[in-house]
Amino acid sequence: MLAIIIPFYKLTFFEATLQSLAHQIDKRFKVYIGDDASPEDCGELLKQFKGRFDFKYYRFENNLGGTNLTKQWERCIALSKNEEWLMILGDDDVLAEDCVANFYKNEHEIKDNNANVIRFASKVINADGEVFLGPYFHPKIELASDFFCRKVKNQTRSSLSEYVFKREVYNAYKFVDYPLAWHSDDKAWLDFSENKPIYTINETFVFVRFSEVNISGLQDNIAQKLTATFQFYGDILSDKKNVFTSKQVLTILMSYEVIIKKDRKLNFNEWIFLFRNYFFNFKLIPFLKFIRRFLISIST
Repeated sequence: MLAIIIPFYKLTFFEATLQSLAHQIDKRFKVYIGDDASPEDCGELLKQFKGRFDFKYYRFENNLGGTNLTKQWERCIALSKNEEWLMILGDDDVLAEDCVANFYKNEHEIKDNNANVIRFASKVINADGEVFLGPYFHPKIELASDFFCRKVKNQTRSSLSEYVFKREVYNAYKFVDYPLAWHSDDKAWLDFSENKPIYTINETFVFVRFSEVNISGLQDNIAQKLTATFQFYGDILSDKKNVFTSKQVLTILMSYEVIIKKDRKLNFNEWIFLFRNYFFNFKLIPFLKFIRRFLISIST
């Protein structure tokens, strides 16, 4: 059974999200809506969907997502029962009508591949629901490490709503708390997959909304996003390095360095951190180029 978890806060696009659930041609799912003490009342809207699909609504008395978004996700998941599979759907994102049907259609193959994490193909929509990016398809079977390196190279994209994952692995790892939960989903797929393949369903889509009212579209939180990015890259280079090839580690190191330089100069500890990683993943030309960049940096 599939549990679809919706951490609710904004009413703006919520009706479209609910409509997409009501239109699912396979109703073998239950929706759990966790209201993060929103100032916007969704009660009247939810009445319109009573009986159209199975859902449970709970309003939390304190707002948590404003200070710790991953903990809001986790307390919303805690509303669910014993469903084997979990999906966290944004309150502004939309499922194609055959998403759930295709999940169950592929269930045997998912089990045959021993996958803990599943994802759907995606399209990105604007505030008017118009597609302006995508479609984004993926290899049917792909390691999370390979996918992340494609993402680092700007060859693809992803967001939380596109994924389904086993409750068992969620309970084992939970979400890492980065500012704004930025990259918390990327870290989750590296953790949850346990170096087993991610299984992709390319026959249908999740429509991910990019607008001025969601975190992805906001421009006044760049500093927090950068802090989260620094922490995330530090974590995977320290704790997840073994799941990447030497070539992939070098790609991640370069990306980490470039991201910091877009914001400021690297500090001494960051240069030392990079030096150690370049040294232990030694390739002559990348190492010499790194040393050259370091010498230029300290001389300017």
